[in-house]
Amino acid sequence: MNRIRELREDRDLRQIDVSNAVGIDQKTLSNYETGKTNPDSYAIVTLAEFFGVTCDYLLGITERSLANTSDILNELEDIKARIDTVEKYLRKQ
Repeated sequence: MNRIRELREDRDLRQIDVSNAVGIDQKTLSNYETGKTNPDSYAIVTLAEFFGVTCDYLLGITERSLANTSDILNELEDIKARIDTVEKYLRKQ
């Protein structure tokens, strides 16, 4: 589960920090990060909630990590702004 390590390191957290926060043994978390074992559904949900991402993102199913409505709305606003910029450019052509 490389995403677990990436999310942890992006937040400058140690394994023990995450372990203590979510109630998963540090060695178990290490095994998830190295791929020695796979997290069960409880661990996936718990880690996704802790990091504020979707379970799909944590599992590598999607590249979108957005987990809450405000993040999704902000992303949509950014997309709309990019579309407006492209439309303005194309109209000048």
